[in-house]
Amino acid sequence: MIAGHSVMDLVFLALALAAAGALTGVLAGVFGVGGGALIVPVLYELFRLIGVPEATRMPLCVGTSLAIIIPTSIRSFQSHRSRGAVDMDLLRIWAIPTVVGVLIGSFLARYAPPEVFKIVFVVIAGMSAARLLGNFRWNLGDDLPGKTPLTIFGWVNGVLSALMGIGGGQTATMYMTFYGRTIHQAVATSSGVGVLISIPGAIGYILAGWGKPDLPPLSLGFVSLLGVAAFAPVSVMTAPLGVKLAHALSKRKLETAFGIFLLIVCLRFLSSIFGY
Repeated sequence: MIAGHSVMDLVFLALALAAAGALTGVLAGVFGVGGGALIVPVLYELFRLIGVPEATRMPLCVGTSLAIIIPTSIRSFQSHRSRGAVDMDLLRIWAIPTVVGVLIGSFLARYAPPEVFKIVFVVIAGMSAARLLGNFRWNLGDDLPGKTPLTIFGWVNGVLSALMGIGGGQTATMYMTFYGRTIHQAVATSSGVGVLISIPGAIGYILAGWGKPDLPPLSLGFVSLLGVAAFAPVSVMTAPLGVKLAHALSKRKLETAFGIFLLIVCLRFLSSIFGY
């Protein structure tokens, strides 16, 4: 795989990973997400180019994404919390069910076919794209529901995020804004959800991929250490910039661009499911 490629191929791979990492950090701060919706499709194409087999490519992308967004999510959460915008009470309610959901999703990753990961990604990313492009502002209530519905959401969000390779911020942000929370508080609190999902998720994918064949060099289970090394440092440096944008600027143009990107990714994964 990697050994069969030239030095220039590896340089291109490292530069592409670093560039995507910079954008990932900005997205983490602006949207309260760890950037997995960007990381997974970029890694999918890059791992395809270096010859990672289809059977292990998608879980490797997801596991690597979860590992990459650990420092980004932590940095974003710390920045938002320093501004006093995080709802810590809500985060405590979500903590245990979210982690349990992530561990279940990570366990499924060892046995699920690649199509399962792609379908989950298309469904969640498609919903996010529709909301971003349509600028929907649905209102399901003036305040969040009780502890039981919140617990169920945390569990479901954990499972789906672990299978998709995201920090769960997009879905958590949508959920909070549907119940009357301001976008700034929703984004800030969702950054904490990213921490709850990324750390146990990365550990779960390391264990899920342990001993699996056809993994590229420098992989720890379903986590590519090369991908983490190229993405993580740059994304951590750019996360505070995204936080500043989130609190200072209108996000409409950024939402539109991100929504279009998600639609393109959905079409790409759908085409690969049907063999194109």
